[in-house]
Amino acid sequence: QVQLVESGGGLVQAGGSLRLSCAASGTFFNINAMAWYRQAPGKQRDLVASITGGGRTNYGDSVKGRFTISRDNAKNTVYLQMNNLRPEDTAVYYCNAQIMTTLLRSGNYWGQGTQVTVSS
Repeated sequence: QVQLVESGGGLVQAGGSLRLSCAASGTFFNINAMAWYRQAPGKQRDLVASITGGGRTNYGDSVKGRFTISRDNAKNTVYLQMNNLRPEDTAVYYCNAQIMTTLLRSGNYWGQGTQVTVSS
């Protein structure tokens, strides 16, 4: 069974930094794209950043220049470094990964979410 476990959320003042981590565990063949999404109360879940297996990155407009996504393939882990945080970054952050459980089967997996709260 594949699981994504997030860590690193918390409370920080505006202008501060946090680093989120998400580790994949279980039995699988390969991890393709990985991404971070966030969902604020009463709003839809939006893409924050994504990274392909080859390291190509993509960012939502609101976080460009402030957030950096990276991955360690040896550790099956994706990171989100968040700098210059703003109150509007407050949300539950979810890890997402496209994981090949076998050579012929791929699935879309989500973590349980981690709360990030930015105070003004």
